[in-house]
Amino acid sequence: MNYIQKNRRNILVISGALVLIVGLLIYLLQKKGHTSDDMVATVYPISVNAGENVNFEDKTAFSTNRKWVFGDGFETKDQKGSHIFKKPGYYQISLIVDNEYTKSFPVLVSSAPIAVVSGEVAGATVIDAPSQAMQLENVLFRAVSSNAKIYSWKFGESGNIDAKDKMVTYSFKNPGTYVVTLFTDTDTDPIIHQIKILPSYPVNEIQEIKPIEATQTEVISKINDDFRYHLQQIANGSNFNMHYYYLLRTYLCNKDNVSVSANGKNISFYYYCTGLQFDKNNLIQEVTTTIDPGQNCITKVEVKQSKE
Repeated sequence: MNYIQKNRRNILVISGALVLIVGLLIYLLQKKGHTSDDMVATVYPISVNAGENVNFEDKTAFSTNRKWVFGDGFETKDQKGSHIFKKPGYYQISLIVDNEYTKSFPVLVSSAPIAVVSGEVAGATVIDAPSQAMQLENVLFRAVSSNAKIYSWKFGESGNIDAKDKMVTYSFKNPGTYVVTLFTDTDTDPIIHQIKILPSYPVNEIQEIKPIEATQTEVISKINDDFRYHLQQIANGSNFNMHYYYLLRTYLCNKDNVSVSANGKNISFYYYCTGLQFDKNNLIQEVTTTIDPGQNCITKVEVKQSKE
């Protein structure tokens, strides 16, 4: 009887143990090498109306278990599917893999559109228009009707008929609260819509941000303080369009995709401001801006914020 035959049992035990050890080492090395950046998942579309489907799918190869968290109280462990947000708002959909790795997707949910019949609202005519705008801004007004053919608009400034189309724009010359009146050939009573017009920023006030004798450090400090003030106004629930477009036109050269780093998380300026509008009680503590070499536009914004 040779050595192998005599020690066959011991050899088998040792071989099995080595296979298990090698397999365990390979598993641990693979697991150790993963990060959240290795996760593969999709969420689409990222901008919907309330009541519309948002599709999601996890394609992460190394995941053994997963959980989707949608920010509205709903969670699921399904690999893919669809979800409906019932209320408008700014939501962060998060995928958590193996209770260790997380990837988030921002989704903007707008109010559901008015139900229509053959392209128009059934019944009485209504006015589709904002309830607040800025002085000298072109405001869009739309008559939503199932059968009206004739339209006469009075915007409350001139006292006369100002327009006769179904869809019109009007620029209010003075701030104040106005009652817009619409007359049609099918409605027995006039349709009214109230709108508040806020004063626009005078040009000389904007130019005062950059005094002639100020140093570069002082100018940047004033810009940072002004930027922080208007972000705080958005966070406080003040008029979104007024403060958003002021920052966009004054500092960002109308580029809404400028990167904003909020507490270390990067997002575009548009999505950051939209989230700030819906996520209440934020305190903007500090804003630091990066200006391009020509000092014409801000190319990056860093924000430190906390919950009040």
